[in-house]
Amino acid sequence: LLGDSRRSYPFDSLDIASTMPVLNTFRTENTTVFTGAQIVAAPPKQEAKSVLTAAKPFLTGSIAGCFSTCCIQPMDMIKVRIQLNAASGAAASPVGIASKMIAEEGVASLYAGLSAGLTRQVVYTGSRLGLYDVFTDKAKEANGGKPLPLHQTALCALAAGGIAAVVGNPADLSLVRMQADSMLPPAERRGYSSVVSALLSIVKHEGPLGLLKGAGPTATRAMGLNLGMLGGNTEAKKHLKQAGLEGNALIFSASAIAGFFASAFSLPFDYVKTQIQKQKPDAAGRLQYASSADCALQTLRAGGPLRFYAGFPTYYFRIAPHAMITLVAADKVKQAWKRMGV
Repeated sequence: LLGDSRRSYPFDSLDIASTMPVLNTFRTENTTVFTGAQIVAAPPKQEAKSVLTAAKPFLTGSIAGCFSTCCIQPMDMIKVRIQLNAASGAAASPVGIASKMIAEEGVASLYAGLSAGLTRQVVYTGSRLGLYDVFTDKAKEANGGKPLPLHQTALCALAAGGIAAVVGNPADLSLVRMQADSMLPPAERRGYSSVVSALLSIVKHEGPLGLLKGAGPTATRAMGLNLGMLGGNTEAKKHLKQAGLEGNALIFSASAIAGFFASAFSLPFDYVKTQIQKQKPDAAGRLQYASSADCALQTLRAGGPLRFYAGFPTYYFRIAPHAMITLVAADKVKQAWKRMGV
């Protein structure tokens, strides 16, 4: 073929752009003659596809998390109010709090902080689910393609949750501040209008490092949540498949089990995180809690171990559906990627 000018091939029948190496060509009227070899760069389409493939786990998590948050935001708002009321010793009935909020602040108050919630999902849930998929894929490669044992699944879930929580802490802090703002006396309210307003206010009054306030308990809570949600989902699917479940029944059942474990593992850390993030200095500049450990000890002395589970029914009915919707949505998004050939 090379150097043989007597042999020629129909130009339209050859896919030169997708061939590596590609042969040098010159074209006559209806034919192309191949004269030598040359390595060329990958076509732009292939480069774009490789970028999308790398970003796919993170896009999947972001899309699934945002969809779930839009469904669950009112429950999250009520959960935060219950925890704040519990800390002050006030009544903490979910129905009573919801009724009071609607009567005094309007139905829109149930969606206070939605912009921060969506920002958090893009950053935090996108990273959490994306990193988990990346870590588990790498671990499976190291295992020769075999299913991961429980301890490896747990390590992947813990690592993904901790890293994602630190990355998403500014948005999470903004969400808690926006949700708690209306409970403060009028003179003390910060009056956040959006997630950007909250972020700028935190940087202005507390410095850039203020965006990482509560990062420790947030990361710990995320590790517990991820262990229960993603680790629990993976293990539940493994055992339910062995029991004969498949399709949507498998996805729904595994996500329901994961939702329970996510709630049980994460609520104590979530309680501490909320108390740390919403505290303000007193007139002397002192904070109520010196650290997450101090908050946990003070809470334990004041209300015993069950204080950490204040609002568990509401938390469960917020976390479990959120986990279920997120996991089901993530599976559907992954199926969509396959149909698109990505």
